Amino acid sequence: MGGHGTSDQDGEVVATLCGVVERVNKLVYVRTLRARYKPEVGDIIVGRVIEIAPKRWRLEINFSQDAVLMLSSMNLPDGIQRRRTAVDELNMRSIFEENDVICAEVRGFQHDGSLHLQARSQKYGKLERGQLLIVPAYLVKRRKQHFHHLEQYDVDLILGCNGFIWVGEHVVVGENTNMMEDKPSLSAEVENFTPLETRKHICRLANAVRVLSALGFTLTVELIIETAEASVSSNVEINNMLGAEFYVQTAEREAKRRADLLRKRSRGR
Repeated sequence: MGGHGTSDQDGEVVATLCGVVERVNKLVYVRTLRARYKPEVGDIIVGRVIEIAPKRWRLEINFSQDAVLMLSSMNLPDGIQRRRTAVDELNMRSIFEENDVICAEVRGFQHDGSLHLQARSQKYGKLERGQLLIVPAYLVKRRKQHFHHLEQYDVDLILGCNGFIWVGEHVVVGENTNMMEDKPSLSAEVENFTPLETRKHICRLANAVRVLSALGFTLTVELIIETAEASVSSNVEINNMLGAEFYVQTAEREAKRRADLLRKRSRGR
């Protein structure tokens, strides 16, 4: 029995979309490769705050509807587990405000079809001192680990299942940022300053993501690092990584890698 993405022609089920054939009992349908993000419970996503409503924030996450993060579904700045009060609701803007970038987890779906998020773990929350990149969601596959600390660059890489990717300065999980308020203003400015070398690493890794996305390659942390290191070994400046020459080099290197992998598999047989 033919389902979505199929057609009946002369008694045969024929695919009308480019994608992967899926079977559920007798139902056959095609799951398209290039489609909008389809969320699942447990997905790690990165989003941007677009509205602050009573007891909730609304986020843009590259989905047909906005996502909702309830005030009760996240840790308070003081870290104490307690009931949310009217004072907490008044101070919501001091936690997240419009255009802030946030990392969270899909908790479930609401009755109107919108997503319900949660950010109760210390690894979730506001993302600062980095770049937000938007790529097609089908280029990011669901994996066991979406948070990556690239120690050689002192950079954090978050591959959001929704196609929002964050590249930013490394932040120690559980770091008490509230202590900043007790420090002198000059010390706070020094603490918030991102070293020039780290900023260069962020820009180089971000451009590696842009190149791979434009070429349509599935994004993995290994491939992103390999592309960034290839630009360094080829003496390609950060601003020249988006030039046609480096695109060709990256495509040829990936084609060679796939050919070698195919050759190894054929020998194993």
